[in-house]
Amino acid sequence: MVKGSGRTTASAAADATGGERTRRAGRPRDTRIDDAVRRATLDTLRETGYSGLTLEGVAARAGTTKPAIRRRWPTRRHLIVDALAMTMGTAPTPDTGCTHCDLVEGIGTLTDAFTGDPVVRRTLPGLIADLGDDPELAESFFTRLFRPRRATTAAALRRGVERGDIRPDADIDLLLDMLASTTYYRALFGHLPITPRLAEDVVEVVLSGVATERWRGGHR
Repeated sequence: MVKGSGRTTASAAADATGGERTRRAGRPRDTRIDDAVRRATLDTLRETGYSGLTLEGVAARAGTTKPAIRRRWPTRRHLIVDALAMTMGTAPTPDTGCTHCDLVEGIGTLTDAFTGDPVVRRTLPGLIADLGDDPELAESFFTRLFRPRRATTAAALRRGVERGDIRPDADIDLLLDMLASTTYYRALFGHLPITPRLAEDVVEVVLSGVATERWRGGHR
């Protein structure tokens, strides 16, 4: 025992170790590694597709280690969800003051995602197939990617109701499904192309059923 201290050397060492642990726990995560891993994930998906991606391969490409990735993402599929959210965006629908314009631009981001970068179209079918067998992965997909995008389009539809462009009795959830489903359907099955005008055509069809006479008159 150290005289006058009332503490053993072992106790002091334990306190020092605890303090070091606290400092490490409070150290902010290096976002540069996060970004490098996401970019490496997208590059790997472009080369190998969904089934060919491994954490070892991503780690090597990103210049990090598999344990470092595991500390951030529990599985490779969770990492893929996060990388897709980065490339597809989670807030696609703007507020321009024009209901029609907002919806076309918002749904148009799906067109851009599926036609501008092959990684989304190559990855999404396999990922969606895995959601049914993995509730935790499904929740990650909905929380990280699906619900944020859907929420911004829902907000645009509600603004349309407030402006008097859309009937107040319109079923918002049904409209959301109708607006996005055509692009997803064509991306998953490939039976028809995702054309540059698809977003415009879908919005026109949907609004033709729920728009007010006031909006119809102004839109004409």
